[in-house]
Amino acid sequence: MRTHIGDFFELLQRYQAQTGVRIPMLQPLETPAHTPNSALEVHGTTVIALKFKGGVLNVGDRRATAANAVMYDRADKIVPLDDYTLIAIAGAYGRAMEVVRYLRHAFKYYARSQLQPMSLDGKLQEVSRVLSANLPNALGGIGLFVPILSVYDPDQDRGRIFFFDISGARFETPEYGAAGSGAERIRGVFDYITKTKGAFSERPLEEVLREAILLLDIAADLDAATGGIDKVLPTARYATREGVFEVPEETIRAIVQSIRTGGNA
Repeated sequence: MRTHIGDFFELLQRYQAQTGVRIPMLQPLETPAHTPNSALEVHGTTVIALKFKGGVLNVGDRRATAANAVMYDRADKIVPLDDYTLIAIAGAYGRAMEVVRYLRHAFKYYARSQLQPMSLDGKLQEVSRVLSANLPNALGGIGLFVPILSVYDPDQDRGRIFFFDISGARFETPEYGAAGSGAERIRGVFDYITKTKGAFSERPLEEVLREAILLLDIAADLDAATGGIDKVLPTARYATREGVFEVPEETIRAIVQSIRTGGNA
């Protein structure tokens, strides 16, 4: 097998072929002979990506569910992949975290072997590749997850947001993105905000952060699978030309209190 230099996926394939060691990332999920019960999987919702002036913001609730049971209330669905890239995940949490670990290693392997960071197009192709590899699982009713990739693009000096379908096809959204069951309930609100208050990408981080937390609160009111913003604070991270940063808990708590009292942050 001819391996392209810097290609971590092909490196794993070659190692598996030479040693016979099964690499979990390259294997379909084990399924029973009968129709799999996707309700047994732990799923995460809801995640939101919004541009702001100078970067891109991701916010996610912390709830993970299996059918109608709350399995965990501290799930982190907003994960840095490198110094300029965030991935927000909704869906099968276990499989998604396997993919996150793979992508981190793939980006690092390329950077160290090529002495330069992977290009944005290369990162997007890696995400498409793992989604395509996971397609048989998704069609079988297990392992289905939908990521949003948010990056600060130094070449264009702005934040960019990409979403994907289960087969790996990618699409760029101009202002915002959302995934998870709660996202379906609030899609129209994004358009309302941009039409009444202007583009997210022209507004400061502080304003956009408050809008994102308010949107997450609305989603939680309308979707039982989405955790609220009171009991457990949501996760918020953003990417700018200076790198990836996490919004402090005290900042989020102040915004939540402001929303509850009807004031401004």
